[in-house]
Amino acid sequence: MAEKYNDRNKEENLGESFVVGLDIGTTKICAVVAKENEYKKLEIHGHGMVESKGVKSGEIINIMWAEEAIKEAIEKAASKASIEINEVVVGIAGRGIKTVRQPDSIVCNNPDKIILQEDVKRLYDQVKRMTTIPEYEILHIFPQEYKVDSVTKAIDPCGMQGSRLECDYNIVLGQSNMANNIRRCVENTGLAVEDLILEPVASAAAVLSEEEIEAGVVLVDIGGGTTDIAIFKDGLLRHTAVIPLGGESITRDIKIGCSVLAKQAESMKIKYGEALPTSEQKNCVLTIPGINGRESKDISVFNLSSIIFARLEDIFEFVMNEIHLSGFSKSLSSGIVLTGGGSQLKNIKQMVEYKTGIDTSIGSPEKYVSIFSNEELKNPKYSTAIGLVCKTFSNYREQAENEKKSKKTYDSSAKKDLKKDSEKDDPNKKRWLNNILNRKLSLKDDITDFNN
Repeated sequence: MAEKYNDRNKEENLGESFVVGLDIGTTKICAVVAKENEYKKLEIHGHGMVESKGVKSGEIINIMWAEEAIKEAIEKAASKASIEINEVVVGIAGRGIKTVRQPDSIVCNNPDKIILQEDVKRLYDQVKRMTTIPEYEILHIFPQEYKVDSVTKAIDPCGMQGSRLECDYNIVLGQSNMANNIRRCVENTGLAVEDLILEPVASAAAVLSEEEIEAGVVLVDIGGGTTDIAIFKDGLLRHTAVIPLGGESITRDIKIGCSVLAKQAESMKIKYGEALPTSEQKNCVLTIPGINGRESKDISVFNLSSIIFARLEDIFEFVMNEIHLSGFSKSLSSGIVLTGGGSQLKNIKQMVEYKTGIDTSIGSPEKYVSIFSNEELKNPKYSTAIGLVCKTFSNYREQAENEKKSKKTYDSSAKKDLKKDSEKDDPNKKRWLNNILNRKLSLKDDITDFNN
């Protein structure tokens, strides 16, 4: 990826420097075309959003319908950006996601007993090779904490003294069939899949600050079909989870509870829905047109909000369970950050604080988007699509940095080897140099005596 990043920087053609993020959601499919400027802000040149088809709870259930929606979203984004799109970075979520914890270790062969970048990579490759679960594939491997000689703990062990390197890894896995269905859908539209990125990881890249990630924070991305969770502490991703409930679940509850059509339920939720029922709402009534000439129906706003509140209670019971499972429930100084389309419900911040007892805020991709970009794109519903681009550029930079570390280590090692070989070829060289230095010192003393 780093080479690609460097190539992109060298390209004079702006089209070659673009990254395209594709968010295949349950209620919408969104494509974003962007490049990164010198300030590491995204300049978004095009985007396309269409109603999702063939997707349920974050998983593709109808290949043909999903293909049509993906193609439409990509064509809209490409038209606005005035480029041809050939490759995309795609988000993945759903019930087929699982996380496992995997410790591993290696013995470092460096004779100087210094941990090198190549040792870190060798341990990473070993974990990747050894982690095999039938019907699952690895999406991400996140190192948690390194140990050198079983004692010294470090975030980055490179350059530390030691001969044994250990690390605990969080490994995110996705069901192979689920991942392959995504690839097939995208490739059938004539596009290549550059990478699959877990959606909460992508959203975090667009919404959270470095300070929040360091202090401890829970990102809760309320999408149409799923609610995605990512927990960070000390600059590291500590826990992820995908809850198969989201905004669509709320709409379905309204449809059943109020005996209305699905599109009416969605419209009521967006225009009049609130996350907290209040006594003032009891005096407010909505009039919904009847179906096919039937009489209209009056619906209490209080009842509407009560239905929304009940489903959000369910969702945040799952969220709190995941927070406790992570082991970081008492280490979240930055609280909960809500994002995604579901975070736009009125009073949801207050509802979540009431339910969890944790400080809560609404997060949007605004801080990572250039001021020259469309204002609409700063809406939380674009967090995942924009985050896919943010995370991809971050991956490019990280890979480039690792390559620099490897080159620096190689150059340093080569100089040491050259010095050793030189001394080995001429064992008298060191003695000869010492004699020359001694003669210079003696001559300097003689000159000083003469002047005196």
